[in-house]
Amino acid sequence: MKIGFIGLGNMATAMIGGMLQKGMAQPEDIVGFDKLDAARQKIKSNLHIRIAESNEKAAGEADILFLAVKPIFIDEVIAEIRDAVRPETLIVSIAAGRTLDYFYSAFGKEEFKIIRCMPNTPALVLEGCTGVSAGKNVTESELEQVLALLRSFGVASVVPERLMDVVVGVSGSSPAYVFLFIEAMADEAVAAGMPRAQAYQFAAQAVLGSAKMVLETGKHPGELKDMVCSPGGTTIDAVKVLEEKGFRAAVMDAMEACIEKSKNM
Repeated sequence: MKIGFIGLGNMATAMIGGMLQKGMAQPEDIVGFDKLDAARQKIKSNLHIRIAESNEKAAGEADILFLAVKPIFIDEVIAEIRDAVRPETLIVSIAAGRTLDYFYSAFGKEEFKIIRCMPNTPALVLEGCTGVSAGKNVTESELEQVLALLRSFGVASVVPERLMDVVVGVSGSSPAYVFLFIEAMADEAVAAGMPRAQAYQFAAQAVLGSAKMVLETGKHPGELKDMVCSPGGTTIDAVKVLEEKGFRAAVMDAMEACIEKSKNM
């Protein structure tokens, strides 16, 4: 099985790294291309995959082809590879806001096998979260094959396509919200006298541990919050301030803006 990548930026690097680390593919099984020579050289040097001569060459070789380019470039890429892709090739897009119907129309071939997915940057540390929607021509076994590759760098779950814009808001873009939260906590720790490197470590580890508690205990986040809020203690005062400042509403409004932007791209 030949796996192709068009676009060799950070997300493609994370995805390929996970596949290689988990033994889902060997470097010689993966071929890729990027318009930027620096990106081609970097991934070849670090991950030792094969570099194609062009987008068309990479697309023509691939049994599974990942379109790992930003949405603004997807029209240009499809125009280049439209005639090079074989009908049996599985096409997997990570472009936000580009629907399955868009791809059928852009390729001009209703018989193509297309899967739409949305990974996120924690894939770089094999803790990604990817939402996946399969097109009408993709078989169950083909979907499972792609899911296995996506799960090599984190969690991957099938969702109805109508929820893909929600996936963008809740996991695709959300690492940025979490990084802001970590940075804000660290900034106040620094203001209170803690060295910055140690402040980032404490804040980041607290977020990591809290997320792990949600996933591993199965308890409602509100119940876990209540476990920290001792009567008359420090935590409940902090929670009160967050509520007064509209913390939850701000997060929900930010996600709403993200989801709407994805719908209208």
